[in-house]
Amino acid sequence: MKILVTPRSVTRGGHPSLEKLRAAGCEVVFCKAGAQPTEDELRALLPGCAGYLAGVEPVTARALEAADKLRAISRNGTGVDNVDLAAAKARGIAVLRAEGANARGVAELAIGLIFALARGVIPADNALKRGGWERGSAGVELEGKTLGLVGCGRVGKLVARMALGCGMEIVAFDAFPDLKFNPGEGFRFATLDEVISRADFLSLHCPPAADGRPVLDAPALARTKRGAFLINTARYDVFDADAVLAALDSGALAGLALDAFDTEPPTDARLAKHPRVIATPHIGGFTRESIDRAMTVAVDNLLAALNKSRS
Repeated sequence: MKILVTPRSVTRGGHPSLEKLRAAGCEVVFCKAGAQPTEDELRALLPGCAGYLAGVEPVTARALEAADKLRAISRNGTGVDNVDLAAAKARGIAVLRAEGANARGVAELAIGLIFALARGVIPADNALKRGGWERGSAGVELEGKTLGLVGCGRVGKLVARMALGCGMEIVAFDAFPDLKFNPGEGFRFATLDEVISRADFLSLHCPPAADGRPVLDAPALARTKRGAFLINTARYDVFDADAVLAALDSGALAGLALDAFDTEPPTDARLAKHPRVIATPHIGGFTRESIDRAMTVAVDNLLAALNKSRS
């Protein structure tokens, strides 16, 4: 069986988990090293592949038209919104997720970005590197501040536990809240409106809405505290980028930390280059530990699906 492997962290340097595929008699093929494959590149690579270990690249209906033998797509992450699920289902292709494998990496990045926003770490560092000694505006301490979580699944729960350790108050919204989750005094579930309006720091950990509308649109942003900080380590489509840009320009938002873009690298860099924004190139799950967990789960999921389809 031929298996296509495309995650950039793996095509750049390989990964030990791929030996499981080779030991099972699979031929492992790669896209261009360290690059996200285009639709046309996928159309050239997918013919003859029984399995596809996918990264974050868009897997469109047109790309899947070329997948004449494909039986399973296994993501090395939790999200599958980059895959045309309807097209996959129509072709009888299983779509599998490495649930929770990179949750700690994403959660720790979110916490790190909260600290960086609160203390103005990036502009202070840039000023010093330019030869200046500009302390800028005074930072804020996290103790006693309210962290609003939009989404309280695996990542959100880890962020909540860490933030409680900083003395923050946590209000969380989840479409399907785990009411047994109680990490300590100072945490509670609330409505989406309350989370948005009470947060000093608002961190997004939810998937895009099924209907394609942003969870954080212009009316929702209008309800945030003036001077709040926004953190998005989830998906770009979770918020209305134009509304966020306007809120940054007006000072309604004091800052944004962003680790997800509509295209990677972004073709619209207005947010990434904004002086109130910390932008990172989708590094949330890019830790040695997260990569190891995600690849192990993704490979095991793929082998199980392929073995099942043969039985």
